[in-house]
Amino acid sequence: MKLILYTGPQCSLCDDALDLYHQLPASQWEVSKINIRDSVDLYHLYAVKIPVFKRSDTQEELHWPFDLATLRIFLA
Repeated sequence: MKLILYTGPQCSLCDDALDLYHQLPASQWEVSKINIRDSVDLYHLYAVKIPVFKRSDTQEELHWPFDLATLRIFLA
């Protein structure tokens, strides 16, 4: 399954979110990073919300701030 991480250039919070993801046991999720600066629409939608994880199967989103436990529940 695919998981999108909406991010931005030099986004330290996005790095923190990805670090949390890497603390989870190996999973079936394939993470794709998308820079919101590459799309005007994405920028307007996520500019103050990044980092954001989005599930490809349910289209649910997890907006920052979140912790490891919350991320684990989101991906379950």
